[in-house]
Amino acid sequence: MPKQPRAVFDNIFAFSPNRETLGATAYLIVENNANILVDCPPWDESTAEFLNQQGGLDSLFLTHRGGISKVKEIQKATGCQVVIQEWEAYLLPELTVQTFEKDCTLSPNCQGIWTPGHSPGSSCLYYGGHGGVLFVGRHLLPNAQGEPMPLRTSKTFHWTRQIQSVKLLQEQFAPESLHYLCPGASTGFLRGKRVIDSAYQHLAAIDLQGLQQLEPIL
Repeated sequence: MPKQPRAVFDNIFAFSPNRETLGATAYLIVENNANILVDCPPWDESTAEFLNQQGGLDSLFLTHRGGISKVKEIQKATGCQVVIQEWEAYLLPELTVQTFEKDCTLSPNCQGIWTPGHSPGSSCLYYGGHGGVLFVGRHLLPNAQGEPMPLRTSKTFHWTRQIQSVKLLQEQFAPESLHYLCPGASTGFLRGKRVIDSAYQHLAAIDLQGLQQLEPIL
């Protein structure tokens, strides 16, 4: 039997890593007026049933092209809208998608933010509940100490743009508006914790100047 999604908060759930997206973690935000899926979980009857138990699905928000998996099946089963940054919409040619340029509003509490670098359309989703939760996809990943960092690999689209996107987040948020980060992969480095807390303090501590000198590690 597949593992049931784990509760991160009372209305946010993390799914098991998805092999089809290189072990990425998808999340579900359950709200009174809109349920939002962040990236694609392993898609099977168990996942479909869980979404149905939570009241269905209004939107699927894709944080980057690497988070795409069985989108057609998810949309067909749930009738959800698919939201993706405009630079990566071409990857879903047969589907009806909602695109955005710099930002978008999915619900009164949820906003998509374009943070290019990891990929051309890499984006984060901000949820205003619980003191502010930012779903960062692969834009920021926990390192071995569980601290969020941008990761430069041979597949990184544009490293300088990614650093600029980190700066954008540093400037856009404050300690009062950003309490938690939910990374889209490498969650094993959180060592049993389900989020990165003190999120803004960690974000503000990222040394942007030092990152400029990093070479790809993979």
